[in-house]
Amino acid sequence: MKIEELKELIIENLKDKNEEFKRIFHGRGNFYDDYNFLTIDSIDEVLFIVLFDELEKKKDDELLKMIKDIFEFFNYKTLVLQRRYLDKSPCELLEGTLKENNIAIESSIKYHISFTNKNIGFFPDMKVGHDYISNIAKDKNVLNLFSYTCAFSLSASKAGASKVVNVDMSKTALTIGRKNHHLNNLDTSNIYFMPYNILKSWNRIKKQGPYDIIIIDPPSFQKGSFAASKDYEKIIKKLDSLASEECVVLSALNAPELDTVFIKNIFKKYASVFKFEKRLENMNTFPSIDEEKSLKNLIFVK
Repeated sequence: MKIEELKELIIENLKDKNEEFKRIFHGRGNFYDDYNFLTIDSIDEVLFIVLFDELEKKKDDELLKMIKDIFEFFNYKTLVLQRRYLDKSPCELLEGTLKENNIAIESSIKYHISFTNKNIGFFPDMKVGHDYISNIAKDKNVLNLFSYTCAFSLSASKAGASKVVNVDMSKTALTIGRKNHHLNNLDTSNIYFMPYNILKSWNRIKKQGPYDIIIIDPPSFQKGSFAASKDYEKIIKKLDSLASEECVVLSALNAPELDTVFIKNIFKKYASVFKFEKRLENMNTFPSIDEEKSLKNLIFVK
């Protein structure tokens, strides 16, 4: 793909631009071989570019010139560049100014985001999972494992869940999660924020059950605390003791080296009372040349 073709594709994807978060170019799925190092997001008035590999200066300059043309043509207020290949992945403000509090909007739900962190605090490819939970959460007791900044909790709470239990070992992430609920004017009297290591806290988690919906959305690898290849099964082994009689499980994983068979086999071995129902289809704004290496959202029903 030439730079002119990339520009045309981005312009086409921005025709329906609005305040909601949209991935307008996704190269990480290797669908576009020449640009597998690049993602571009539209976040209301912010155009956010991430480079995952270092480029030759000529190519870097050419790409940034094209992006600045897009920035000006669509009247964005702020242009932010993150170079993920550098230590600590600093963000550069290329144009405009950043607000003190930056917000991403998905399905009318607002999320606090930060351009000072490696991850901005929001994972847009999980929209399909959030929407699924929104459709089934009314009057349900929901367990949100590896909740991070509590995106699933927002979806469930807004849909009328009777209770949501968020568990994550990061107190900072849970604090942002609580702020996200307040940002959306959601009552937190029935929302719990548990700063625990999940693998060591089953008794505490079980006290708030049984759960009608269980969400498992772990990192593929977190040094010293979780490795999906060996620890995912530890979660699945505990499911039946946490679940209500008709519990629904959303089992998510975003590890290219682990496929859907990996997850299904763990359920068959350790939680056979849960039957595989379907895999949620990924968004077309996140194209991948191999779906098994992309985000996996599997639904199991007891």
